[in-house]
Amino acid sequence: MASISIEEENYVRMSLLLTGISPRAARTFFDREFAPTCLDASLKKEYSKLWDLKKKHRINQSQWNLLFPRFPDVPDSKKFDITLMLTLLRNLTDITNNDDVGFDFIPTAIETTPRADLARIKNYRNNLAHLDEGKVESSYLNIAWNDLTGAIGRLGGQHMKEECDLLRTKTLDQTNKEIMMDIKRSNDEIKELKESLDSLKRSHEVLEEAHTEIQRSHTDLQVDHAEMKKKCTG
Repeated sequence: MASISIEEENYVRMSLLLTGISPRAARTFFDREFAPTCLDASLKKEYSKLWDLKKKHRINQSQWNLLFPRFPDVPDSKKFDITLMLTLLRNLTDITNNDDVGFDFIPTAIETTPRADLARIKNYRNNLAHLDEGKVESSYLNIAWNDLTGAIGRLGGQHMKEECDLLRTKTLDQTNKEIMMDIKRSNDEIKELKESLDSLKRSHEVLEEAHTEIQRSHTDLQVDHAEMKKKCTG
């Protein structure tokens, strides 16, 4: 693989932080709120509320299958991604303090509650996913890294913070770089497929509208024809 630029290496480090360490930190906090030994019972107790979230498309079918797997399997937070964990924390605990936008923005530096730290992970991850070129400027990395690793340390413990510090300076091998750049290319392909699907959906909607209009015009013509025929034979 050809050598990559500093900005691309920054992207790799940020990706490893957000896909490797930060989900484990979030899960550590999640497991404190939903004890693994009681997770199955906790979810069943909230079945009605979770079903409402599914009907509102806040929980998709694959996530639902993780929450309520077929017997004899039981739910396991190790299989939950950050999106699902945040959905559960947001709707089944008082972590947001009834503030519905609690996870939707990167908090200020003085906000260090679990809600704020989870919001940091969520929003930096979303920001990274929208970087089309797979590059991160060093100035941005420095700010984001400090913000994220502080959150990771508070949620997951000092040992995870030390893991972040090691990742920040260690030499990345080709495997790290190739994996993350492959992920970037895969994300680009998924984005292109989604855009194509959206375009097809819009085209389908236009065709359906045209078909409906043709049917309406056909019905009008039939009515006009019937009235004209009635007049001619009257």
